[in-house]
Amino acid sequence: MSSQDLNTFAAWVENLMRARGYDIDSPRGGGKSRIADEAGVHRAAVTRLLQRQSMPDLETTRRLARALDVPVREMLIRSGRLTAEELADPHDYLTPPAPSPEYGRRPTPEEVAELLGVPADRREMFVRIVEQFLPGETGLAPGASASAGAE
Repeated sequence: MSSQDLNTFAAWVENLMRARGYDIDSPRGGGKSRIADEAGVHRAAVTRLLQRQSMPDLETTRRLARALDVPVREMLIRSGRLTAEELADPHDYLTPPAPSPEYGRRPTPEEVAELLGVPADRREMFVRIVEQFLPGETGLAPGASASAGAE
């Protein structure tokens, strides 16, 4: 890691600390001690980072991230320990798929059942269960109860 990387990371952390209300600029402000206490790390680790002497270890980085309310992923990437490519963003996997250009819309639960190979004798149950999780759809007729079709 270069001194430029350390300087860039330390400047970013300093800005976070100031934005979160830690008085790290005045000698008696207590901001360095306060962030160290809240993060559960040694004050010396905070001081070494802010003075651009050394990068905090992994555990200290994780604790500072929590105290500064920043995702650990972002701290690790900004520290230069990992790249964005090496540390995949979990939100990339949680985004619902866009409607298929082939359909021009999202597939129906019936279409999904067919695509997944759900046996014909279980498709109705599959569709009822899936519809319970779709926004604005319950899969139940007005006034029906969830146990009405259960066997």
